[in-house]
Amino acid sequence: MREIRRFFRPIRERWRNYRNSKLADSSFQRGAANFWLTRNIARRNSRRLFDLVAGFVYSQALAAGVELDLFDHLSRGPRTLAEIAAATGLTQDSARRLLLALEAIDLIEIDDSEDEIVYALGSLGAALVANPGAKAMIRHHRDVYHDLGDPVALLKGENKDTRLSKLWPYAAAPGGTPPEGADVAAYTDLMAQSQDLVAEEVLASYDLSWAERMLDLGGGDGRFLRKVAERHPDIELHLLDLPEVAKIAKTRIGDTRFGRRIHVHEGNFFEDPYPEGKFDLVSLVRILHDHDDAEAVALLTRAREALHPGGVVMVAEPMAGSRDSAAIAHTYFGFYLLAMGRGRPRTPDEIGRLMNAAGLSRVREITTAMPVAASIVTGEIPRRNVSFT
Repeated sequence: MREIRRFFRPIRERWRNYRNSKLADSSFQRGAANFWLTRNIARRNSRRLFDLVAGFVYSQALAAGVELDLFDHLSRGPRTLAEIAAATGLTQDSARRLLLALEAIDLIEIDDSEDEIVYALGSLGAALVANPGAKAMIRHHRDVYHDLGDPVALLKGENKDTRLSKLWPYAAAPGGTPPEGADVAAYTDLMAQSQDLVAEEVLASYDLSWAERMLDLGGGDGRFLRKVAERHPDIELHLLDLPEVAKIAKTRIGDTRFGRRIHVHEGNFFEDPYPEGKFDLVSLVRILHDHDDAEAVALLTRAREALHPGGVVMVAEPMAGSRDSAAIAHTYFGFYLLAMGRGRPRTPDEIGRLMNAAGLSRVREITTAMPVAASIVTGEIPRRNVSFT
């Protein structure tokens, strides 16, 4: 395929240069907008460009609706402007301005079929109500936007003191140890709130029933393993995370019916011993993209060493390389991880190469229904004895 693309490269370059010269010509733009055959294309491209310019304002309107609990309020049924203003503490003029903004981006719907106008959830607003993790991330974006206030300084490495590096303090420290006084509970809660959608996607896409013993590295408060325990009652489950996080996991798992099934271990997954015995499956859920390549290979190597022959390492996280997830991976997570201080989004092929470097073979990508939530790559070790050098 690469050879074919290389053969046609001169043609692509000539077409690209011609296309861009035309699109950069204001007279051509006006003509395309007025000509019936190209009018819709011109309008669509103009709208896409303006959406990029206005994206921050769209997200702030969304944030206002979340902060005011507007979507939860409307989930109980359509409301009048006066009712919404009273529930949110806004004046009716301000409430109307917010509602019109949210209606324009499909978060709410306006019904003016009767004498009194009412406001109801739109399709995206209804989906948001069912996704508490998304709402948690929207609230979290006040820190993200603070760090991205000067994107050029961030790209040049001039902004080292970011809020994200403080929120995810383990990521800014070699070996993954949070500094004293770090708010471990805050980042554990954020990860937990957004974990359900990822867990459901993984479990719907990859059958774990074959595994008898499983280790989840960096498992946070155990939200993912609790979902595994619900689906697969016969798997022996183990979680390894930093001592500060593991303490939270022990408390939260202990309060559930899975308190005796999920074994929580304290430790740094780069340095400390893993639980005794070998595992059939080691999972890394939204872990690998937090680390640079050398650390990722080291972590995958340790995961491979914890496996029985024939065991599997599973990486699940948003990945690049797919048209559905490219903007999420390269644009959102690319800048997010830059502000965090380490790591990068990767394609399944890149993860596969890291797995091979760690001694894993038979790498394959598992298709998921919603790659925007998570894609899956697995790697195995042979069933026969092999020495790795």
